[in-house]
Amino acid sequence: MSKKEKTVYEAALEHGFSRRDFLKMCTALAATLGLEFTQSDQVVKAMETKTRVPVVWLQFQDCTGCSESFIRSSQPKTESVLLEMISLEYSEVLSAPSGHQAEASMEQVLKDYKGKYILAVEGSIPKDDAYLMVGGKSARETFIKMADNAQAVVAYGSCSAWGGIVGASPNPTGAKPVTSFVSNTPVILVPGCPPIAEVMTGVIAHIITFGKLPELDHLGRPKAFYRHRIHDKCNRRAYFDAGLFVESFDDEGAKQGYCLYKVGCKGPTTYNSCAEMRWNGGVSYPIQSGNPCIGCSEKDFWDNGPFFTRRAKIPGTQTTINPDSVGLAALGVTAAGIAVHATGTVVKKKMDEKRGEE
Repeated sequence: MSKKEKTVYEAALEHGFSRRDFLKMCTALAATLGLEFTQSDQVVKAMETKTRVPVVWLQFQDCTGCSESFIRSSQPKTESVLLEMISLEYSEVLSAPSGHQAEASMEQVLKDYKGKYILAVEGSIPKDDAYLMVGGKSARETFIKMADNAQAVVAYGSCSAWGGIVGASPNPTGAKPVTSFVSNTPVILVPGCPPIAEVMTGVIAHIITFGKLPELDHLGRPKAFYRHRIHDKCNRRAYFDAGLFVESFDDEGAKQGYCLYKVGCKGPTTYNSCAEMRWNGGVSYPIQSGNPCIGCSEKDFWDNGPFFTRRAKIPGTQTTINPDSVGLAALGVTAAGIAVHATGTVVKKKMDEKRGEE
């Protein structure tokens, strides 16, 4: 076996992993993929027998936020992904070579791994070629060439998935998502600004483990990570159901951790894994830390009104939620319960008095 054809397990051993470390990594991957503990053997077998996946990572109109998020993955750790799971053939941020040497590496991929590599893309692509040139070639030309010869395109971040901040009105560069330039290659959208690190690595892990693309929703996002609204798993949901809302960021409700919907939280209309997987190794996520969700994984979030204004009050947007009536039913049930309790207390008191008289 050549160096580039080592299995994930062999690459792990080569970089100092013990068998125990390897199994721990596989177990963490299984959890990230949403598999049951008994299915961990599937991941182990895949990592023992399958070779590392060649990856080309292109950046276009972006802020490098997705790369920054990716290198903070904790389950699995970034070094495990880069050194054992994938063979990173080209990356403007992480590659050692630069200039003509870096461009030569990308051309070599077309010769060695045509139809086998994954093309990871960060950033939107301008409609006008003059706005972005890399290595003397337009972003559109480079993307189309690499996408046509890849086994799949993974669009990391809302810029590549939807057009992003760069595509916000009036969109001077004519920024478009990668799907506007792909014809015959499957595309996986992993939106977010940026996406969660473990979601980014989880998509690649799924391809390695099962040898196929993950199941996608109607928008092209992996169902494993975008199947729930943040609102459904939110740690503040109990306050929402009780009708307890933050009215302003410095009020008593904010100090008590009440629901942030009235100050702009887009959790009820945003699909992502923030509330389940959380950030920085599962430590927290925006809503838990006191900031409303801005809906960064949803299409056109940058043009859907002010971030700190609730959606129902933003022109052109709709929601079925009326925070002014939420919690009234719960309050009615509580009031009824109090009344029943009070009635029972009065009846018991009268019965006790009667027994005393007898």
